[in-house]
Amino acid sequence: MKNRLFAKSAFILCVSLMLIYTLFPVYWSFISSTQTTAQMQVFPSLNLDNYKIVWQDAVFRSNLLSSLFVASLTVFITMLVAIPAAFAFARFSFKGRSLLLFAVLAISMFPQIVLLSGMFQAVNFFGLYNSRFALVFSYLPLVLPFTVWVLTAFIKELPIEMEEAAIIDGCSRWQSLWFIFLPILGPAIATTGILAFIIAWHEFLFALTFILDNESRTVPVAIALFSGASKYELPYHVIMAASLMVTLPLMIMVFLFQRKIISGLTVGAVKG
Repeated sequence: MKNRLFAKSAFILCVSLMLIYTLFPVYWSFISSTQTTAQMQVFPSLNLDNYKIVWQDAVFRSNLLSSLFVASLTVFITMLVAIPAAFAFARFSFKGRSLLLFAVLAISMFPQIVLLSGMFQAVNFFGLYNSRFALVFSYLPLVLPFTVWVLTAFIKELPIEMEEAAIIDGCSRWQSLWFIFLPILGPAIATTGILAFIIAWHEFLFALTFILDNESRTVPVAIALFSGASKYELPYHVIMAASLMVTLPLMIMVFLFQRKIISGLTVGAVKG
């Protein structure tokens, strides 16, 4: 009895410490965004003036729209490519399939700084420099490998009899993918889509390199270059408000879809 009580108490203590460690930076950012240097306190006073300052900045609103456009288009193209590719890897047998699948994964192992020079040449070659489409083009190698791997693992777990029954009923491969597998791929699509969106939303190096126009910059670069010393009296707290404005929507989205994310990430972890 004592051992069970001790184990339960230790578990509660560990979980509490983990929550404090992970949530305290968010809490501190929030109280920083609602106060000034002279007012800094552990418990916040709900002063939203810093948020109003950020929202009234037309350039920052344009940066938000740029991030939303780039991240959404990146996810759309990623799914358009990754779903058929994953279906092919999972359902077709061809020479070199394992090697090709490993090569797809190997692409994601390279640091961004290694890809920067070659990606810069490619962006210039296609005339995309200083365009939002340059970011979409450069983000695809960051999100496609993970997406293909997760969807491939998910499709492999689906019974082959489902596809065989669809083919017997007259469905083609594309029709079976569209009408049979796509509705079942909801958890995996939600997982990879949300994670791809987060990667594209937070990416910094390519966004800093390929965009020069202030209004076309994405949010991470805008916040990094957001000194505000000549315009705002307390730039640090304005930056904290801007950071939370672009982070909280992602946190809410992950919270709402957490079950699908966990289901998609753990596919194939347990074999029956």
